[in-house]
Amino acid sequence: MKRLLMSAALVVAAIGAAAYACLARPEAPAGPAPVVYGAPADAARIQRGQYLAKAADCIACHTVAGGKPFAGGLAFQLPFGTLYSSNITADKTTGIGNWSDDDFVRALHEGVRKDGQHLYPAFPYTSYTQLSRDDVLAIKAYLFSLPTVTQETRKPELSFPFNQRWAMGFWNAAFFRSERFKPAPDKSAQWNTGAYLAIALAHCTECHTPRNIGFALNQARELSGADVNGWHAPNITSDPVHGIGAWTDAQLYQYLRSGHADGRGSAGGPMGEAVENSLQYLDPKDIQAIMSYLRSVAPQVGDKPTSINARPPAVTTSMAYSPSPQTPSHLQAGLKLFEASCASCHQWNGQGPQTPYAALLGARSVNDRSGQNVVQTILHGARMRIGEHEVFMPAFAAALTDDEVAQLSNYVIFQFGGKQGTVTADMVARQRPH
Repeated sequence: MKRLLMSAALVVAAIGAAAYACLARPEAPAGPAPVVYGAPADAARIQRGQYLAKAADCIACHTVAGGKPFAGGLAFQLPFGTLYSSNITADKTTGIGNWSDDDFVRALHEGVRKDGQHLYPAFPYTSYTQLSRDDVLAIKAYLFSLPTVTQETRKPELSFPFNQRWAMGFWNAAFFRSERFKPAPDKSAQWNTGAYLAIALAHCTECHTPRNIGFALNQARELSGADVNGWHAPNITSDPVHGIGAWTDAQLYQYLRSGHADGRGSAGGPMGEAVENSLQYLDPKDIQAIMSYLRSVAPQVGDKPTSINARPPAVTTSMAYSPSPQTPSHLQAGLKLFEASCASCHQWNGQGPQTPYAALLGARSVNDRSGQNVVQTILHGARMRIGEHEVFMPAFAAALTDDEVAQLSNYVIFQFGGKQGTVTADMVARQRPH
């Protein structure tokens, strides 16, 4: 019996080893890349790498507030624990200074570290896999040209079984395919550039696409909106009501390039970071290419359909310096909080006279009954530098209780979105920074 059990165990181990070998699929070809206008093929490799790293917004995830660039340490709160971004400077003890070209390519194309351990897909190798080898190595050349930083990467704090890195091989087999970008022959050169920038480099799907039960991207619902780190990344499909289908080209260009579009609101949270660190630096032709791709994404309603009321009744009966007399009694407490903390910058008509970034009318955040992004903005504030202009809103997490944030949020949704908000103190408590 013992010999039989041992034989069975060996068979199971052999099958497991064979299966795992199949799951660790070989590297795919280097792949072509469409023209990226801000990173021409004849430019110096480090110069190209700098532009591509900005397009990929590497600094946002690999730098903590007040920390050294690319030294890692940023926390990612997931349903099953916390991950910390790694040090990607060329430091040879705590960074990637000892990584070869093949090591770096394998990480971005396959999601595997130099030591052979699997990376978690919080690092978006599921998108970077489409990058050409030349573009990946240009990014590496840029990173290796920067000052090194000695800083250990914190270990993940994940519950079982998610703390078992080897199991990522099976996740990859089920949900990931390593392949380079394939230009669509029936699409324009501009569209192909936009697809490469939006999907491979800027990895828009990682935030704006919902995930399935296995926490993998649900590609059938591409860009229809998803929750990320407490924020809601909105629907950016071509749907004219719930997506960006009704946005004019000027509005979409303005929003992507500057983080604000007249009549559409301003970027905040992770999108604000993307504009600040990445999109504002892209060549105008690359922005237009991204727009071309986004216009082609099939329209979808999404999980949190939000229609915009650009002229809500409360605004039409308000003056710049006085609120509407028609505010319901249950929102009076929120009105007083807005009066004390918000009216001087946003005004009662939502025009934001000091800066267009403070304008609230037309913003999806104030038209979303759940108030998710309104709460996030009140708690965390906003800070974004566009060119020489700094956009700033203070955080009120320390000044307001959970109940007060809920009251203020529901008032803002009523006043500037014309809807009944559903924010509760319990919801605020869950979103409050810890």
